[in-house]
Amino acid sequence: MSLNPPIFLEESEENNSEFVETKQLQPTSIALEDPLQNLCLASQEVLQKAQQSGRSKCLKCGSSRMFYCYTCYVPVENVPVEQIPLVKLPLKIDIIKHPNETDGKSTAIHAKLLAPEFVNIYTYPCIPEYEEKDHEVALVFPGPQSVSIKDISFHLQKRIQNKVRGKNDDLDIPSFKRKKTEEQEGCDLNDSKCKGTTLKKIIFIDSTWNQTNKIFTDERLQGLLQVELKTRKTCFWRHQKGKPDTFLSTIEAIYYFLVDYHTDILKEKYKGQYDNLLFFYSFMYQLIKNAKCSGDKETRKLIH
Repeated sequence: MSLNPPIFLEESEENNSEFVETKQLQPTSIALEDPLQNLCLASQEVLQKAQQSGRSKCLKCGSSRMFYCYTCYVPVENVPVEQIPLVKLPLKIDIIKHPNETDGKSTAIHAKLLAPEFVNIYTYPCIPEYEEKDHEVALVFPGPQSVSIKDISFHLQKRIQNKVRGKNDDLDIPSFKRKKTEEQEGCDLNDSKCKGTTLKKIIFIDSTWNQTNKIFTDERLQGLLQVELKTRKTCFWRHQKGKPDTFLSTIEAIYYFLVDYHTDILKEKYKGQYDNLLFFYSFMYQLIKNAKCSGDKETRKLIH
C-alpha cells in the first residue's frame, strides 16, 4: 500500500494503466495480519495530501467533507477527480441502503465513486422492479436457500428453462413444437454451451445486520436467486457489536464477490482488476490502524 514506503513501483495493468501501482513484499506473517497489504492499487498520494490538508468543500453542494462527499458521490475539491481510479466491472451492481444507515459511515459510497457507470445506490423503500428479469439478477444474502457463486450459472439457466416451459404451457403449444421451441430458447443444463452465466446484475443490502430483515423480506426482492459469499474476515474498523468478524462491510462484500466471480464464473486468472474498489477503504483502514497505534484521536475523528 502506498501509505508506507514502497519496495518497488511498476506500471499498472489494463484498466489502471493511467496510475502507478504500488506493491510491497511483506513477510507471510505480516500479510496474514493485514489482508489489504498486497492489493494492486493506484497511487494514494492524493489521499495522503488531502488527509494532511484536512476537510475540503464539495463542489456540488458546498458541504465540508473528508476525501469525498457522501451525499453527492463525488470527490471533494482537494481530491482531483482525475487522480481517482475508475474500475471497470463485469456486471452492474445495485445497492439497497437502509434509510437509517448513516451516509458518512457507509462504505457503499466507495463503489459508486470508483465505478460510477456500473453502480447505483437506492435508499429503501426505493427498490427497482426485478421480477421480469429474475433470470439475470441475484441478491447477495446468506440463508438456507443461498447458493455459492460457482453455482449461479446453473440456477439462472434453470430459471430460463422454467420460464420457457411456463410460456409454452400457457400458449398450449403442441408437444412437437414445444420441444423445438425449448431447444431454441432454453438449453440443456449439462451442455457446455450453456455453462456461461446470464447474470447481468448483482444486488447488495447496505445496513447493519439487525436492519437487514426489513429490506430482505420486501416482496420486490422475494424470489430472486440468493448468493452466499465464501467466509472471509472483515477489516472494517466499525465492527458490529456482538457479531463475528466474518460480517463484511459493503465494499468488502462487493470486492470479494467480484474476485470470486472472476475466477469461478469467468474462469479467468485474477490479476487485481478490482483491487481499486478498495482505494479509499484500504487508505482509511491503514490511517485508523496507525492512529490507534499512536493514540492519535484527531486523525480518527477526521475519518469518522
